[in-house]
Amino acid sequence: MSANPEQLLFTSTAQAFLDKEVPLTRVRELHAEGTSFDPTWWQRAAELGWASLLVPEELGGGSVSGNGVADLALLAEQAGRTVAPGPLHPVSVVLAGLVEAPEGHEELIESLVSGEKVASWAVYEPGNPWAPTEPTLTATETAEGFRLDGAKDRVEAGAESAVLLVTARCGDQVRQFVVGTDAAGVTVTGQQSVDMVKRYARVTFDGVSIPASAAVGTAEQTTTLIARQAGIAQLLQCAETVGILGAVLDFTIQWALDRHSFGRPLASYQALKHQFADLKIGFESCRATTYAAVKAIATGAPDASIKASIAKSYVGEHACDMLQRCVQLHGGIGVTWEHDLHLYLRRAMLNRSMFGTPDDHNLAVYAAEADKAAS
Repeated sequence: MSANPEQLLFTSTAQAFLDKEVPLTRVRELHAEGTSFDPTWWQRAAELGWASLLVPEELGGGSVSGNGVADLALLAEQAGRTVAPGPLHPVSVVLAGLVEAPEGHEELIESLVSGEKVASWAVYEPGNPWAPTEPTLTATETAEGFRLDGAKDRVEAGAESAVLLVTARCGDQVRQFVVGTDAAGVTVTGQQSVDMVKRYARVTFDGVSIPASAAVGTAEQTTTLIARQAGIAQLLQCAETVGILGAVLDFTIQWALDRHSFGRPLASYQALKHQFADLKIGFESCRATTYAAVKAIATGAPDASIKASIAKSYVGEHACDMLQRCVQLHGGIGVTWEHDLHLYLRRAMLNRSMFGTPDDHNLAVYAAEADKAAS
């Protein structure tokens, strides 16, 4: 995707901010401290407009180019180059749903855009794979609103979030509700992940009472909202992984140029040149597939969810293998704790497994093609 001057300025500003505030050394420090991210750092990032990109101006947001989805993808790609911490993904996914049905949630949207609050999407359930429209957590109608019972897990930044957007089964319908993590009956338990700084949580809802105004949109809107949120979550992961691949490929090639064997740079050997060419082709393929999905989601194309599945499948299937090849190209140093390669590999592996594995998305694409053929 070719960026316009406004997007180039935005991404260069984001890159400078990330390089200064959260370099890889800071990521390692956060890991040693057992901390996911610094809330004051996230507020500064929000001041740069990171949380406003999907929010229309009338709700207090705005994007630099007028295409918030594309701007967000470029930002995620930059974040991938430094495996940055922070709640960019969960906050963006929640806002993607709220702005489509903002009635009654304007104050929350404003607080998320400003960085004052953090929110996350509670969509996974213990022991269950990716199935966003098949929740088992129940929402029972009461005289005051609803009562929530059940559990969610793999909630990114759950312990750092003030608010959760929760999917629930309400009779024979699926609904989404805004729930404060400080509500009576809500229990948040931290979960570790393979990533150095991304933290998750298991959240139990034991007779949690919420008002009717906590519902997001109507029952008829919910499936569309969930599809939109899932698409944003998936493109963020793919774009971030593209940034990871770009950074790792750059420093792997530089390593081969700097390292000498028999008086020659390693990069001068034809066998390695072929490997670098293959890696470059793989990187460009991942980027092209990702930005095809970005364009489809940004324009609301009918096949947006399928384009997102194609990107999630392709990037998830190829990125980790490419990173493992870069580890091998580094030799023994590539498998040490001191080298930064594993920070990138960890994030890519996490992105591969969340919001649908490659197998999940392969099946989704197959089912869509079968339906098209049948019709």
